[in-house]
Amino acid sequence: MEARRNPGKVPAMADDLQEIVDDLAERLQRSVAIDDPSIRLLAASRHFGDEDSVRVSSVLNRSVDADVRDKVLAQGIAEWTAPGLVRTPVAGVRPRVCAPVRCAGLLLGYLWLIDPASALNEKQLELAKDAANRAGAVLYRRLVVHERTQARQEAILWELVSSDRGIRAQAVEDLRAEQLFPDGATRFQVLGVQHAGPDGGAAPQHVALEAAVEDASGGAPLAANKSRAWLLFGRREAPTRRELDDICARLTARFGRLTGESGQLVFGVGGVVDGMEQIAASYRQAFLAARAARFVPSLGPVARWGELGPYELLLQMPADDLVAASHTPALDALERDASHAGFLSTLERFLDNAGDVARTAQQLNIHRATLYHRLKRIEQLTGCELNRGDDRLTLHLGLKMRRLAEGYRAETARGGELPRIRPAS
Repeated sequence: MEARRNPGKVPAMADDLQEIVDDLAERLQRSVAIDDPSIRLLAASRHFGDEDSVRVSSVLNRSVDADVRDKVLAQGIAEWTAPGLVRTPVAGVRPRVCAPVRCAGLLLGYLWLIDPASALNEKQLELAKDAANRAGAVLYRRLVVHERTQARQEAILWELVSSDRGIRAQAVEDLRAEQLFPDGATRFQVLGVQHAGPDGGAAPQHVALEAAVEDASGGAPLAANKSRAWLLFGRREAPTRRELDDICARLTARFGRLTGESGQLVFGVGGVVDGMEQIAASYRQAFLAARAARFVPSLGPVARWGELGPYELLLQMPADDLVAASHTPALDALERDASHAGFLSTLERFLDNAGDVARTAQQLNIHRATLYHRLKRIEQLTGCELNRGDDRLTLHLGLKMRRLAEGYRAETARGGELPRIRPAS
């Protein structure tokens, strides 16, 4: 259940935690480890020959198997206030004494002692409890420092995407002072995340979103509120497509576990910008892309700025203007003809395929003659000629606007407001 400690930079108070672990290990002549509440290692002693195969494997892989973690947590250890024995129904896992690490009423982690024969006596258990209490004080101080630091950094990030140019300029200076990025980082990119739908399941969606983003961030600076969260990457080279996809997958999985699979996330990837001064542009692009992912499911849950086609232009229109413009007379006439249901989707597929009859007929699984008949009837109902570029453009843009307008109207029906596009200047 324990993974190898991070050999890189660690907080200054980690030495205090390590001393607690090493002292208890020497006194009991047993290996000791302390995990955080998610069963991720914070400190571990040397081994005394009592390690099991799961511990060896986790040390080598620097992670804990999700199945083992879930079965451990399912035993209710998060509610414990005193040491107890944990027997995990997984091959290779020996029984362990678990001493909850608490301070100020908060669960801050777990202290572990492998104890297959239940050989620890009352005095030894009391030593473990005392070590857990001292570790709780260390972790509580660390938590306070972390929360203060995170709150300061999060405030800077929100100011960094303010519509006020002066506030953004000051935030850039503050961000440089925080030294959150490696030396020479000149490429910045924003990954935006939003949840959709009403709260439900095992946890409110906005709470689950914040927890999931923090767990999956990989150390990237982040900011979150009730409806959205975003990660800021700053490096010499921008994150790869695969790296961003992996982060989105981890975040989705974590969010699903927290909400009981009742929640749904969409992601928007902003463009890569050169310099902190341009981060606001990537942020804006990321959440316009996330909006596209919400309203146009065919784009998939991860939408990337630069790959949205005509939606990239339409999303930058004020929402109320787009809703009004979506009422294209030609398409309204087509929709009113109830006897020709499906003509709108036929027309959109035909236009998406740039007028390729063979490909469109194949995708719709109909004969070409049937498609020609439908297209002729569409021309009669709309008054447009599909061999004219202007008519095609009018119909195609109208269809795309209708798709976004449907999303805006659904959002308003749920009690929201039509989004306003802030200027990037």
